[in-house]
Amino acid sequence: MNQTIQPHSGAWVTFTYASFAASAFLVGIGVFFLPIDLWMKGYLTMGIVMLVQTCVTMTKTVRDNHESSKFVNRIEDAKAERLLMEVSKAA
Repeated sequence: MNQTIQPHSGAWVTFTYASFAASAFLVGIGVFFLPIDLWMKGYLTMGIVMLVQTCVTMTKTVRDNHESSKFVNRIEDAKAERLLMEVSKAA
């Protein structure tokens, strides 16, 4: 399989993790210092956590859909389907 995969550089990975940590920290500090009741802070925090979780899930789903639509993957799926059909005919 001739597929060129270009991994991310270590600097890019470090930058993305640092950016996420910094933004989460700053939003957390912002919610903490809001002049509102504790239950409102809890609601905002819950919403932020759920937003981050759904962003991660959506990103993974979009990437998985993109990867599955690549021509190489479709060829591999067709080969596997043909092999399964041959095996089922032989049985």
